[in-house]
Amino acid sequence: MTADTTATAALLLYVVGLVVTFGVRSWLHRRRTGSTGLVGFSSAIGAPAWWGGVSFVLALVLTGAGLGLAATEAIDAAPAPLAGTWTGVVVAVAGFLGVLVSQSGMGTSWRIGVRPGEETELVTDGPFAWLRNPIFTAMIVAVGGLVLAVPSPMTLAGLVFLVLGIEIQVRVTEEPHLLATHGAHYADYASRVGRFLPGVGTLPAPLISRTSA
Repeated sequence: MTADTTATAALLLYVVGLVVTFGVRSWLHRRRTGSTGLVGFSSAIGAPAWWGGVSFVLALVLTGAGLGLAATEAIDAAPAPLAGTWTGVVVAVAGFLGVLVSQSGMGTSWRIGVRPGEETELVTDGPFAWLRNPIFTAMIVAVGGLVLAVPSPMTLAGLVFLVLGIEIQVRVTEEPHLLATHGAHYADYASRVGRFLPGVGTLPAPLISRTSA
């Protein structure tokens, strides 16, 4: 197996992963609920939430471009052991599967983005019993695997922008929305369950009390 073969496999996995986790998932959600669940990351231009959306889009573009250029040999990925690059493909597959499992676990509450005033059920079981944001964690794992498979400045930049966009989306938009919507229920949940890793990123009870008051 050559490096460009690995890059081609990684690119194919990336495209299929996006189509399934965004396109197919939205189609199924619409059939089930009448809505695609694609709320979006709309906010005033220049606001923190807007920058989070921009970072997320940049992550998708840079990752795809980096994989595509490496697959067509327009650029050379950084030298890496072939076993390591294929390990990255396996990690990416696991990450995309984690996204699908977590999306399914949200049921009809699944959304991409936040619509002010909309209230959905707070999901705290399944993968959400261990992490408050298992979909985002799995996305980071998937893209991290692609970086291992095709290490290049573009794919690494894609991972960095993904983490940045997710951090902004969760901290600036989603957590305040969930605290305002679910109050003490989310406060208790967030004080026990980590943000992206088990036990890491819980919200201190005093902070929660002041925020939800």
